Amino acid sequence: MQRQFENAKKWLRVNLFYSPLSSVVSVSMFFILVKVSWALFDWGVLSADFAGTTREACSSGGACWVYIKQRLSQIIYGYYPHELSHRVYVSFFVIAVCVFGLLSERLGPRKIWLVLTCFIMPVLTWIYLRGGFWGMEDVETSLWGGLLVTIVVAFVGICFSLPFGILLALGRRSELPVVKLFCVVFIEFWRGVPLITVLFMSSVMIPIFLPESLQLDKLLRALIGVFLFSAAYMAEVVRGGLQAIDKGQYEAADSLGLGYFKKMRLIIVPQALKLVIPGIVNNFIGLFKDTSLVAIIGMFDLLGIVQAANSDPEWLGFATEGYVVAGVIFWVFCYGMSRYSQGLEKKLVISGR
Repeated sequence: MQRQFENAKKWLRVNLFYSPLSSVVSVSMFFILVKVSWALFDWGVLSADFAGTTREACSSGGACWVYIKQRLSQIIYGYYPHELSHRVYVSFFVIAVCVFGLLSERLGPRKIWLVLTCFIMPVLTWIYLRGGFWGMEDVETSLWGGLLVTIVVAFVGICFSLPFGILLALGRRSELPVVKLFCVVFIEFWRGVPLITVLFMSSVMIPIFLPESLQLDKLLRALIGVFLFSAAYMAEVVRGGLQAIDKGQYEAADSLGLGYFKKMRLIIVPQALKLVIPGIVNNFIGLFKDTSLVAIIGMFDLLGIVQAANSDPEWLGFATEGYVVAGVIFWVFCYGMSRYSQGLEKKLVISGR
């Protein structure tokens, strides 16, 4: 205990109180932090209203969590039929299990979990949520919203943008002129167009060029647009990792007699991905937050459903609580991805893999 106390004193002296000016700044920031934290605690807990069903129950001047309680179902799944909400919760559970199995090393081979998570599960989940098969009630995607839309858009974008981005990065470095030209044009086109424009084009322009007998679902068109847009950025991140690989690695692979695909799959790409883990996760976090842009095509994601709820005349004046809840949810997901990436980096450094 004495040793820990001495270490704490040393840390404080070195980091916060190493000069008179730093001491003044540290003490001032401490008091500001305490004051702000207490004000937030008082607003969100001590003076908050938790019981009731109408705005008349919110009279204490603190946070009105009654509003959140009444709108919680919309925040989770938008206007999805309440009697079918079990589909949403089952889908969330399946997604969580698949992601945990993919990230864990104790639940079987990762290749199986990768195929299950990125290819089989999204299709089955879409069919289950959409319905219209085997006697299941059909639920239009225009009724989907809230956290459901945010997770669906982000999950599909993350799962498909990484492998496609790797292929684009390899194609851009290819010695085949046609393949290289296609990848360069594809990447530069999608990187030069704002995501809002991509979503608008996917919603408005694509149906014009399709025959009447072939009309893709609006959410499905948005998923395709987000996936292609994110893949272009992912390709540049991966290409940076490929360029960072020492030339000797390529020569060593060639000396072993490995073909192009084996060389890339077993030696080059794994090392490149290890180097650019922060950039990959940064793209994932940006994609998760950019899901709010689907509002441009009339889809209500987590933030969109909060904004729509704030326009309800019965709850005017309680927008802050909705934005706080949305912000906390976004932060939890983004911080979780960030922490996992940091742990993965440390693990790969230690293991040398």
